[in-house]
Amino acid sequence: MDASAQGLLTLGALLLVGLLADEGSRRLGLPSVTILLLLGFVVGPEALDLLPATADNWFPTVSTIALTMVGFLLGAQFTADHLRANGKTELVIASTQGLMTAVLVSAGLWLAGVSTTMALVLGGIAVATAPAATLAVVQEQRAEGPFTRTLLAVVALDDVIALALFGLLVTAASSLSATTDGTLIQEAVWEILGAIGLGIALGLPAAVLTGRLRQGLPTQEEAYGIVLLCAGLALVLNVSFLLAAVVMGATIANRATHHDIPFQEIERIEWPALVVFFVLAGASLDLSSLSRIGWLGAGYLFLRSAGKVLGCDLGGRMARLPSDQRRWLGAAMLPQAGVAIGLGLLAADRFPASADDILAVVIAATVIFELFGPVLTKTALSHIGEIDNVEPRPPGEPAAQRNDPKHPC
Repeated sequence: MDASAQGLLTLGALLLVGLLADEGSRRLGLPSVTILLLLGFVVGPEALDLLPATADNWFPTVSTIALTMVGFLLGAQFTADHLRANGKTELVIASTQGLMTAVLVSAGLWLAGVSTTMALVLGGIAVATAPAATLAVVQEQRAEGPFTRTLLAVVALDDVIALALFGLLVTAASSLSATTDGTLIQEAVWEILGAIGLGIALGLPAAVLTGRLRQGLPTQEEAYGIVLLCAGLALVLNVSFLLAAVVMGATIANRATHHDIPFQEIERIEWPALVVFFVLAGASLDLSSLSRIGWLGAGYLFLRSAGKVLGCDLGGRMARLPSDQRRWLGAAMLPQAGVAIGLGLLAADRFPASADDILAVVIAATVIFELFGPVLTKTALSHIGEIDNVEPRPPGEPAAQRNDPKHPC
């Protein structure tokens, strides 16, 4: 079969899988994200092997586009009014849970006999979360309220903290193993500061232009254009496209005062990209890694979970978060995916002697956290009482309804 025809047929089928996930979510009570990952595994090489060989080449591009959209939407949380009211609380919680997770994983594995280098590296990787899975569950369940807003803001901040801590811990590990040249910490600083600069540089002119080229809300052309431009430039500059998108989204949310919802078109177009992203992510799951991790992987799973839960509880106490919210926030942040794998690959390249063990633990943990994490996120939202009691919103439908007079289309 012609490669173009094969690619088109595959993409069409993957998008229709999103309908199956939506129906399965209603019938089984599972988040669509978990069902998409499972379906991806079934059609992937570990099971039926129905995807063309070229599908492996699609994943990096699809992942970049989908996560840039997610970052853009998460950036919408950081308006000036929101930051004045909640910014300190969210920063305290994000920083505390990040540090707690890194310390518990590193110290716990070291005390269990793991090498100092390996313990520090895994501690840095453990901090990262999966913003795409978290946001998808929130949108699907129509979750809304103070807990949901705190969750999304902390998740957005978490990967920034993960990049910083990973850079510091891997540099420390390199020093101990006499392989340090100081480049990794420089790369981490550039990845963070460069992404912030790129987000501002794109966000300021976009805030002025968006919605003005055509009367009403921003058009899909604008939405696609700004997302793809941000993702492409981030890759060229070798900075975090996720962080750049968050900063760009926050900049537009604060500067585009001539309309109310600068993100509605992103919400309309993000779900098809996320469907393909989660299915391909499921197809890339390597269950054989589960058999290779042993007690090291089990310790990592336990310590990372404890770090997130205890860190959010401690941070919530410091920020005076209500007790039920601080107890459930850590569980809602357990999903872990692409960012962790990316950090694992960097660490494997830096420490080739430990590469197999690092990647085995990270990939196996990703399988477990990505499958069960969204379920825990939904459970947390349900327990707090911020899930809409009506039928879950179809993915891709904006939160603002068309008949809402405050948000005219």
